[in-house]
Amino acid sequence: MPSAQKLDTHHKALTLNLDPSTFGSFAEIGAGQEVARWFLLVGGASGTVAKTISAYDKEVSDDLYGSGSRYVSKQRLESMLDNEWTQLLTQLGKTRGQQTRFFCFVDTVSARNFAGTNDSHGWIGLRFQLQPGGSPQDVMLHINMRDSSNVLQQQAMGILGVNLIYAAFYEGQTKESFLEGLAQDVVAERIELDYVELRGPAFESWDQRALPVHLVRAGFAEAVFFSSKGSLVPPTEVLYKKAVVLAPGYFGHMDAVHAQVHARLLASGIHELQEELGETKSATAGFFCLTVASFTPNEPAPEIPDLLRRIDALLATGGDVLLFRQVELYHMTALVNRHTKAPVRFVAGLSLVIRAFEDVYGNLEGRRLEALARLFAQNVRVYVYPMTATDLREWLKSLSITGWEWSETNGWVSASQVRCAPPFGHLFAYLLASNFLVPMRVAPGA
Repeated sequence: MPSAQKLDTHHKALTLNLDPSTFGSFAEIGAGQEVARWFLLVGGASGTVAKTISAYDKEVSDDLYGSGSRYVSKQRLESMLDNEWTQLLTQLGKTRGQQTRFFCFVDTVSARNFAGTNDSHGWIGLRFQLQPGGSPQDVMLHINMRDSSNVLQQQAMGILGVNLIYAAFYEGQTKESFLEGLAQDVVAERIELDYVELRGPAFESWDQRALPVHLVRAGFAEAVFFSSKGSLVPPTEVLYKKAVVLAPGYFGHMDAVHAQVHARLLASGIHELQEELGETKSATAGFFCLTVASFTPNEPAPEIPDLLRRIDALLATGGDVLLFRQVELYHMTALVNRHTKAPVRFVAGLSLVIRAFEDVYGNLEGRRLEALARLFAQNVRVYVYPMTATDLREWLKSLSITGWEWSETNGWVSASQVRCAPPFGHLFAYLLASNFLVPMRVAPGA
């Protein structure tokens, strides 16, 4: 039995080696054989390791796991799991099946290449039994590796793999204990975990839809993705090489009228970007953006049920959602720019733009100026969606914001009609004149 004490990687691997009921295989591609190495290093590996394999050559990999998929993909991961699991049971099921909890650990990883030019990420999978002869359970993860060298990334992979196998067998009582064990010593600081998929009877009682939210709230991921089409994927799958429109907001009111406004906001931003790109025909994608952080310094962070309620309402409009860890716009674009070099545009209501100017940004040395510099240095513009003069007046009053004046056209106020008291009024005017702030040309409903 494992110790109740928190164990390091060495002792987790040793505990599994000394457990006569666990036995399995390892198939690792792209970051060495660091997971298997831990079990071979700590002693007693013959009690755990049935086989280790590393099919680095593409022709060898295709022969084992089939061709036709990208080598670092969920499809390839599933092929590896199926192949290794079938082989394990075929070879050892009759002789060991009655007393053994089998597992197979697989990964396909693009670790940092020699030139340092690739996107360091990977897919990791584990299929395992909780009792001999029991139904298999699956865990599939997508990770982004943050270490700056290939060697360090391999080391981090080894720790994460041992954590995963140990957590599956000994820490799966709740999703909190499982994710805490999985993350120990490596997730957040060295590895980002932005996708988790769980299959099997052991996970039936867990709220699977809350898992991605938990990843962001716990700091394991900078962002996770929710699809209106129902199929969840890591953010990189929907951002890769796309020109992107982000529609940030709180989205607290989700009645039919507000839902139409939200849908129109995002659609207008996508249309504006397509007009801007012209004949380049770049692929575009648009997302509503929520955050797990509090929207203002004085309010608590939203609870998971509230976040899921707002996410579901936005998905019902037909839009996709990115859930971010941090509220600042420059953090959102930093994440998006990891996966695309194409233009990134925000579409934001006039009230959100004013709020961005009013925020103090006390966490930055350069305060507002540094925040704006970080944002607009990232190939970013903000399409500013107009609002009615009545709504603008009431909103400013509710937050006791002063120093803003405006003119209106048919009851609507656009960004070009707003003026702020100096000295920030000069900065606001500069951003408008430089086309960093782009007033939307057509007022909604006008």
